[in-house]
Amino acid sequence: MNSQDVILGLLMKGGLSGYDIKHRLESIFSYFYNASYGTIYPTLNKLEKEGFITKMSVIQEGRPNKNVYTITEEGRAQFSTYLKSPIEPNEFKSDVMTRMFFGEFLERDVILGMLEDHLQKARDDLNRLTDMYQACMPGMSPTQEICIQIGISNSKSVIETLSQGIERLKKTNEK
Repeated sequence: MNSQDVILGLLMKGGLSGYDIKHRLESIFSYFYNASYGTIYPTLNKLEKEGFITKMSVIQEGRPNKNVYTITEEGRAQFSTYLKSPIEPNEFKSDVMTRMFFGEFLERDVILGMLEDHLQKARDDLNRLTDMYQACMPGMSPTQEICIQIGISNSKSVIETLSQGIERLKKTNEK
């Protein structure tokens, strides 16, 4: 999976601007995929050069013109090829887990503060995903619903594991 695949997928339902694409990535996709404008616009240019999308400039009053990108038949075929290709293994990176792994080199209070901060962020993520699920559920396909349910379940698991780990570390600290 790469930005090209995701952008082609987003365009399958209709034309979007770069801003619209970024907004979708920051909302419903935010749990499992993200990309910056620095990735989105070069990818759009590449897709256009390869004939997978077309660009139409929309004139706006009082604002700069907006480019709307639409998928071509070649782009639809390319996206279909991606969907039918073998699934790549998930790639997981976590700064907080890397720091926890090396936590033996930090003071206990620093680690506890880091974990409590991460716990709060996990709670915030769960609330955001739950709110998004409620807001988007009526228009979601069954497979989209599964994606967000996985995010909600994973967030709950992280919260439970962090809560238990923090309590264990606090007890260890008391001894």
